[in-house]
Amino acid sequence: MHAYEFVTTWCLDAPIERVFAAIDDTARWPQWWHGVTRAELLEPGGEDGVGRLWRYTWRSRLPYDLSFESRVTRREPPYLIEGHADGELTGVGRWRLFEGQATAVVYEWNVRTSRAWMNSLAPVARPLFAWNHDVVMRQGAEGLARLLDAPLLLRS
Repeated sequence: MHAYEFVTTWCLDAPIERVFAAIDDTARWPQWWHGVTRAELLEPGGEDGVGRLWRYTWRSRLPYDLSFESRVTRREPPYLIEGHADGELTGVGRWRLFEGQATAVVYEWNVRTSRAWMNSLAPVARPLFAWNHDVVMRQGAEGLARLLDAPLLLRS
């Protein structure tokens, strides 16, 4: 398996509670996040949202669908959501939100690929996989800004 570590930052001119609620409501991601083709709740988890199990399918510029499951392991509204992924990607994703004059969102995605073709191509395709991730995250930032009707002040 090949490991990837991505850090993405968005800054939106919107209250932290609204930003958190939109990110936390992953069932609606396909409605506003171009690239998310499926977000299906498999297990509801506890009343605090911890334990929820989701099945996601993503498609971006590269001609393949990527699917994995993610279980919420930490949830501290409106500042943190963490999940552990398993499937075609295995690892940890963490949303951290910070409030100030706007809301900063930092997403950390530390995963390994488990598909044989991805692992065999990784030595040469790594930059392409990173570019694809960046495209997906840019689409997420733009979609979230539209959903919240809030200016996107920063995206990296």
